[in-house]
Amino acid sequence: MRPYLYKAAVFALFLWGCQGDVNTGELPVALESLPQPTALAQPPLKRNGKVEGAQPLAHIYELSPIDSFPFPTITEPLTAALRQNLSLLNLAQGRRSYQIGQLITSHEDLEEAARILLSWENEKPAGLGHYLDAYQIWGADQKGAVRFTGYFTPIIPVSREQQGPFQHPIYTHPISWEGALPTRAKIERDSAFKGLGLELAYAKSKVDIYYMQLQGSGYVEYPDGTRELFAYNGSNRHPYRSIEKYLNSRHDLNPAKLSIAGIRSFLNGKPGLTDTVLFQNPSYTFFVRQSAVPAGAGNVPLTPQHSIAVDRRYIPLGSTLLAACPVFDNRTQRVSHYEYRLLTAQDVGGAIRGPGHIDYYQGVGPEAARTAGNMNAYGRLWLLLPKQSEPRFISN
Repeated sequence: MRPYLYKAAVFALFLWGCQGDVNTGELPVALESLPQPTALAQPPLKRNGKVEGAQPLAHIYELSPIDSFPFPTITEPLTAALRQNLSLLNLAQGRRSYQIGQLITSHEDLEEAARILLSWENEKPAGLGHYLDAYQIWGADQKGAVRFTGYFTPIIPVSREQQGPFQHPIYTHPISWEGALPTRAKIERDSAFKGLGLELAYAKSKVDIYYMQLQGSGYVEYPDGTRELFAYNGSNRHPYRSIEKYLNSRHDLNPAKLSIAGIRSFLNGKPGLTDTVLFQNPSYTFFVRQSAVPAGAGNVPLTPQHSIAVDRRYIPLGSTLLAACPVFDNRTQRVSHYEYRLLTAQDVGGAIRGPGHIDYYQGVGPEAARTAGNMNAYGRLWLLLPKQSEPRFISN
């Protein structure tokens, strides 16, 4: 039965067996035949968000009982994100099927999952277990723990010319370069690209450029107030290395916080250490001017609070996922509970590797930067696929 037919049948049963409030437009209480969320939705949590007493999962993906989770309302932003998933899958015609461990799925499955959820637009889904299966990913510890970090689209001040405080070039990709591209240190310290005409603009701060590169794109703002989007245009293909891990290993440095704001504040206070710290990461990102809104690796616009960056070897682009997002309580300094949201896999990232880490897009500007910078805890994640009579597993 298709979702819209199921909803019509449920409404008929409501009218027959229950009475709602006609004046307020509220639907009556759901019938017992519609599964309701249980206590399983809020398990006991450790301080970092991992589930107390979690048992190992046998495979990368394992089938879970979908009706034990409270699905969120399909809001307008979520609807937009789901429609972008359909556009992404329509654009990505090269790959039609996936095998992830023992799990088999396809483009058609990913499309159908998005369409099923879109049929509940502006409503809170009920009885989704009739139409969807949820496959939990085994995460960083093979017990379902997935690390949630955040990213955003920054806005940084720049100049079209190298003048005054604007001394640090932002480069586009060198098309005619022969051989391996240089490291961050050779590009910034040794001016490897000087005289090649690759400069797009000039920033005041290397740290601004670094974090725009880490986010994959950003808005630049010129002195006259105009803005331009600088989008991802490839990298130098050197491995990403975390400056946070480097700082954490240097007990003599000891920044107050290893968040974006904390590291920025630390380097502003010790400008002589900026190169030492940033050059620990040899990876370097190039940009290209664009007039569009921020888009991910799937070439569709990103939706704040719904789009995520993933390792596509484990989560296909265009996937729709149910997430138990960790909510951090600043008062108790621990993850207090999970908030269930629907997320769309529409981007990738150099630091996102393996089945145990996703990057959660928070939007544009300083507030999004603050939220993203404070996000670093564990939740859980389920890939949503259309219901089948048998699980989508291959035998060993």
